[in-house]
Amino acid sequence: MLVLLSPAKKLNEEKQLTDNCTNPIFVEESEKLIKSLRKYSPKKLGALMKLSLTLSELNVNRYSVWDLDHSKDVSPAALMFNGEVYAGLDAKSFSATEKKQAQNHLRILSGLYGLLKPYDLVHPYRLEMGTKLKTGRKNNLYEFWGDKIVDEVNAITASYKEEVLVNLASNEYFKSINKKKLNASVVTPVFKDFNNGKYKTVMVYAKKARGFMASYIIKNKIEKTDDLIGFDTEGYCYNKEASNENEMVFYRG
Repeated sequence: MLVLLSPAKKLNEEKQLTDNCTNPIFVEESEKLIKSLRKYSPKKLGALMKLSLTLSELNVNRYSVWDLDHSKDVSPAALMFNGEVYAGLDAKSFSATEKKQAQNHLRILSGLYGLLKPYDLVHPYRLEMGTKLKTGRKNNLYEFWGDKIVDEVNAITASYKEEVLVNLASNEYFKSINKKKLNASVVTPVFKDFNNGKYKTVMVYAKKARGFMASYIIKNKIEKTDDLIGFDTEGYCYNKEASNENEMVFYRG
């Protein structure tokens, strides 16, 4: 079973422990993207990525100091990303055994890095997968990454007892995987809260729940889809009637 997450826009750039970490596998592809990004002024980058001038200037500076060498000024991906998903994941709490489990069963989709292990060392960056960044003959990041991500995912899941992909990523990022070439079956957990008389997805809660689910899978060494039914963190409960073979729905309230 392989768990997929999206990255976060919000970053924790404080110095993090980097013992026993790894390097991204597609770092040379990342360098090509950085070279394209360095052509943008803050104003043009802001237009491309819909950023304020302050954020544009911050990221132009990040691209300028980005280095192919990932031995300094880097942090483990799961500790640098700092949004709701990663608050739920709480990778800082992982034991050495859980860290190893995460390295084997968790991946983070990335506009800049393609596919990351949670303890891959990365430079601070912002580059969302939906960005229409032209690089060479490629018009956007989906074209740029092509089948690289799905080929790597297939190679990983081929070694598992059950070739299952647990999709906890957003649609924007999951679109980077060519479904026609994906060998694993996909299950997408959906989290809904009772609100104004009905159950619906409240995104701020759903994002954190995705992190909770990823942590639950890692800490309990979940290998089979049926074992996800036991997830009950923060009051969520599996609802069989609302679920189907592609979606596992969890209600709260």
